[in-house]
Amino acid sequence: MDVRITQALRNYGAAKSDIRPDPTGESGLIERSAKDFADTLAQTETVAQKAMVGTADPHALVEALANTQLAVETAVTVRDRVVEAYQEILRMPV
Repeated sequence: MDVRITQALRNYGAAKSDIRPDPTGESGLIERSAKDFADTLAQTETVAQKAMVGTADPHALVEALANTQLAVETAVTVRDRVVEAYQEILRMPV
């Protein structure tokens, strides 16, 4: 009987590690996306400052502004979808 308990504890320990959440899963994706968004905004700000003092190429400024516009539009779209999903959940009958 003691052997069965020991074996059960070993199996439980092995299974326990399999059900832990993956820290690099979806939450890691969200963190990376937020960091990429912030990096895009910071890069555009740097290019804009350089353009104001005349050290940056105007084409680089236009490209940075287009990248920022795309990043902001993507963030707004994701926000709208999250709000829409939340409102849909609120409308569900309990």
